[in-house]
Amino acid sequence: MIEVTVDSIRVSLINQQRLVVLRERESKRFLAIWIGAFEAEAISTGLQGAESPRPLTHDLLQHAIEQLGGHLRHVLVSELSDDTYHARIVIGRDGAEDVELDSRTSDAIALAAR
Repeated sequence: MIEVTVDSIRVSLINQQRLVVLRERESKRFLAIWIGAFEAEAISTGLQGAESPRPLTHDLLQHAIEQLGGHLRHVLVSELSDDTYHARIVIGRDGAEDVELDSRTSDAIALAAR
C-alpha cells in the first residue's frame, strides 16, 4: 500500500472539469483523478475544516461511524476498472475486525479529509 495525501483540487481551463491530485507521501509521484464539481467541493470543504450549520453528507457518515463505535482507519484506492477508480473505506472497531465499505473514490477522499 502506498500512502498519499491530497495535493490539490484543480480545474481544467479547457472544459472546467475538476480533478483531485494525490501525492505520494515519500516521493514526488502524483495520481490525478477526474471528479465532479460537487465532489470537488466536498473534498475542499473537508480539507479546509469548514463548518456547516447542518451536517453535510460526509459529515453525517463520519458521525454515524463514530456513534456506532468505529473510526476511519484509512481509505484505499483499490482498483482501476474501465477507466474508473474504485475505493474502499476501512473502518476500525475496538476488539473487532475491520469493516470495509465499497465507495466512490471521491466520497472516500472527502470522508478522509474530515
